[in-house]
Amino acid sequence: MSPTPKNQRTHRRKAHPRDHTTNVNAYRIEGSWDHRPDDPVAFRTADRKRARKLVRDLAEKGAFVIFQEHMGWDRWRTLREVDGAAQLAEQAAEQQLAAAGHPPTPPGYRPDADDRHRTWLARAEARAEADQRAAEQAARAQAEADARRRRLAAEAHTHARTLMAAPAIVRPENRQRARHITGAQR
Repeated sequence: MSPTPKNQRTHRRKAHPRDHTTNVNAYRIEGSWDHRPDDPVAFRTADRKRARKLVRDLAEKGAFVIFQEHMGWDRWRTLREVDGAAQLAEQAAEQQLAAAGHPPTPPGYRPDADDRHRTWLARAEARAEADQRAAEQAARAQAEADARRRRLAAEAHTHARTLMAAPAIVRPENRQRARHITGAQR
């Protein structure tokens, strides 16, 4: 019988081509606050659901949260970064807008790179401005079409007498003949 249990041996006779690093399914959650940068919070857990809940809880408390996944050999990959202070400020701004009587933020709104500096309210105002410009342009086009229709009606009225007169009678000796017809068909 061997002197040590087999699971305690560090030396293996045969190389097994799989990962033997301990705890590669761990998650690390680090949270820090602006008002106390020297006192960060760090959690380690193997449960992904618990890790996500910790991220949500720390973000609700206003922390900047870094959610990391263990890659083995003490290497960590950042899965998500959440700025809890910014989220709280955004919620406070939404409450102020609601108190001022503005419509609520659309549920699927996420600012793009081109309008990150603008709010959804500014985007709604820009859309309303564009709609107003389009309505003005359509009204201008309608007015131009009405003016053209009136002008054509006036021209038709003034030229009606000329258009209603019978065509002038052309005597047979003055009638023009087509020059392209050959002599046999004249």
